[in-house]
Amino acid sequence: MIKIAHIGAGYWGPNLIRNFQQLSDVEMTVCDLREDRLKKISSQYPKIKTTTSSEEIFNNKDIDAIVIALPAAMHFEYAKAALLAGKHVMVEKPLAMNTDEAQELIKIAEAKDKIIMVGHTFLYNSAVRKIKKYIQNDELGEIYYIFSQRVNLGKVRGDVNALWNLAPHDISIVLYWLDESPSVISAKGVDCIQPGIEDVVFLSMDFPSGKLAHIHVSWLHPHKTRNMVIVGSKKMLVYDDVSADAKITIYDKGIDKKSPRGELPDIESFGNFQLMQRSGDVLIPKVDFKEPLALECAEFIESIKSGRQPLSNGKNGYDVVNILQQADASLKNMGRPVELCSDK
Repeated sequence: MIKIAHIGAGYWGPNLIRNFQQLSDVEMTVCDLREDRLKKISSQYPKIKTTTSSEEIFNNKDIDAIVIALPAAMHFEYAKAALLAGKHVMVEKPLAMNTDEAQELIKIAEAKDKIIMVGHTFLYNSAVRKIKKYIQNDELGEIYYIFSQRVNLGKVRGDVNALWNLAPHDISIVLYWLDESPSVISAKGVDCIQPGIEDVVFLSMDFPSGKLAHIHVSWLHPHKTRNMVIVGSKKMLVYDDVSADAKITIYDKGIDKKSPRGELPDIESFGNFQLMQRSGDVLIPKVDFKEPLALECAEFIESIKSGRQPLSNGKNGYDVVNILQQADASLKNMGRPVELCSDK
């Protein structure tokens, strides 16, 4: 039995609690300052213990791990306290609000020999993982660029901007698909509703290989869109997370270079070719969907048991925070490109 404590039963917390309590090898305690939230949890899951004291959890030697689902600015403080108390930690995204904090958490986890995991839920999404295989198997060819939109009308946050709120999902997915870190970051945004808190942000990431990723996030948009487009030399792919029956659509479309005479073996060396538009079949592959959050929670427990690092480990969390931090710097400097700081 793995005994875990969950801190934070607000907006996202109940989803984590629901998935953890479904695991047969988990015993839960839930902590929140609001008694009404704890009463609701107790009515839904009578076996779950509740408390309003986080210190009680940190000092409880029987608790193996702590899950943190608090506002982003509180992640570092609580994750650090949990690690210093000798607990494994799973913290919602982002891992921290800057790279120094993220690096400190990683070092404490290593010193204490504890697992630290970040809630990059989309890395456990069946469609995202299927697309990773398409890229690895060269079915899309050379990846030219990725365009992503994560937009909706609300929920407007007051503690962080749209970049820190929404972009961690898309950044983590892009890093997972490309298996490469960007070298240059730039971002521009607008604070329409609350001064100093950007509601809409356009983030660009340039990679050493020449690939480009562009991410658009917004709380001010007429339609809910969770869409990512990958353009490759062989095929193009659309990942639509909102779609019920077409999460992935693959288009056999592109532009090919062909010799006008057909006999030249290497048209690049001659500079004499024709651009031919290609349009073939459209494929909607079946995706065997399992709730990503359930897989994420299960991996956290399995990592504790085995000592194996989870996919969304501390290093993964650091990489995302690193990009967010540099993007924020660009955002505050009118979109001026920023070179990505190297790992510490």
